[in-house]
Amino acid sequence: MTSKPNVLTVMAFDYGHKRIGIAVGQTVSRTATALKVLTTANGQPKWNEIADLVKEWGPDLFVVGIPFSESHKTNSLRTAIERFSRRLTGRYQRPVSYVDERLSSYAANYDEQAATSGLDAVAAKMILLTWLAQTNSIGTATNQ
Repeated sequence: MTSKPNVLTVMAFDYGHKRIGIAVGQTVSRTATALKVLTTANGQPKWNEIADLVKEWGPDLFVVGIPFSESHKTNSLRTAIERFSRRLTGRYQRPVSYVDERLSSYAANYDEQAATSGLDAVAAKMILLTWLAQTNSIGTATNQ
């Protein structure tokens, strides 16, 4: 008897001070879909809108894009992303995995879904596709 692969639903975020792109995907098909772009209220996420998406999609974990730099310097965006990630975990009791997001917005410009879903949502999709490429079918990083 062969075991079925563990299917994980994953929600990804491209966090910015003004907008948050959101995408969802899963580990068996290794596909991702740009969902929507949420605007922030005075730099703060609209947690009620995120809660609605979490309830609708039921993700098993979150992936958040974060700018990795060669110098490992911390900047205000990185600090805000880390705070956002801690709050995601605290509110929804799901783990967060980080992915280098430096090229996600650039790549999103070349995705046909950008016109309908919004550039930030497609950037979140690129972040999720990067994570899926770096993990096996049960959500464990292959480069560990």
